[in-house]
Amino acid sequence: MGEWQADILGDGFEQQTLPLGEDNEGDIVATVVRSLPDARRWWHPADWGRGRAPLADVDVLYVHGWSDYFFQKRLARFWTSRGARFYALDLRKYGRSLRPGQTPGFITDLAAYDADIEAALAARGDTAGRRLVLLGHSTGGLTLSLWASRHPRQVDALILNAPWLEFQLGAARAAIAPVVELQARLWPMDAVPQVDLGYYTRAQREVADPDDPVDVNLQWRPEQTMTVHAAWLRAVLAGHTAVSRGLKITAPACVLLSQRTVAPTRWSPELTRADSVLVVDDIAKASLKLGQSVTVERIDGALHDVFLSQKAARDEAYARLGRWVTGWNAQSRRRGAGEAQSTP
Repeated sequence: MGEWQADILGDGFEQQTLPLGEDNEGDIVATVVRSLPDARRWWHPADWGRGRAPLADVDVLYVHGWSDYFFQKRLARFWTSRGARFYALDLRKYGRSLRPGQTPGFITDLAAYDADIEAALAARGDTAGRRLVLLGHSTGGLTLSLWASRHPRQVDALILNAPWLEFQLGAARAAIAPVVELQARLWPMDAVPQVDLGYYTRAQREVADPDDPVDVNLQWRPEQTMTVHAAWLRAVLAGHTAVSRGLKITAPACVLLSQRTVAPTRWSPELTRADSVLVVDDIAKASLKLGQSVTVERIDGALHDVFLSQKAARDEAYARLGRWVTGWNAQSRRRGAGEAQSTP
């Protein structure tokens, strides 16, 4: 087991490097960041007087999206203020885990992230009697959905923030996939044409909360997205295909999305009140293929990352999440008590 060290996010956050072997670009590592509940205030105000933190037996594992890393201290506070232990994973070749000479974010199979996820889960230490909540944003939501489907007994709840479950041209995915497959086999590192004028990053700056600022490392989360390579896109399209066929996630899932999509073809204030990355109606439809229990929450005025939206939409997103978590927690405890009573 590695050692926990101070993290760039400051007080209340620690990180641990997770060695994962090597490839043709050198050593591979992932990085897990943790934030633990404050023992001096280990319950949420809504739970005062009940004698314990409502999520004291919960571990949360967060995975970021494409061209991204973990920096959302507000999100960690949501969970730790309710007693949960919060962990966030910077996947290999992203953020804290990116090493000199490596291709940012590059991977050829999303299942390879199983090693990153399992190393982060192992870093928690003693997990006896604890429940696991997976929380993923965008491509991280796709990665965690696939992992949860393959490891159903390990997951108690799945929460997805604008998960990339379908290609933006979903109707054309079947036609595009063979072309990408051929390109990925012959020229895996070829750059895929894309247009990103930096409007999504600008929208986040426009709606930033001066009373609760978010500091972003632009080397790890550039204003315009990182280069998309053919082999990486093939891996993502394979994930989309798996979702379209239907996953087998047994845990209840909550999917948070903006109410609408606005194409980022030119700058407009509308981009500060909509998802400019994904087609949210297609994502909402694809979400129903995750498992048997899926709740879809649509947030009016939200950005692609609903928790980085303008304050009213962000507050609504947290309120919806809080309501869902409260209901899930109550039901999970009742189910657990019932199973305990039925055990001879």
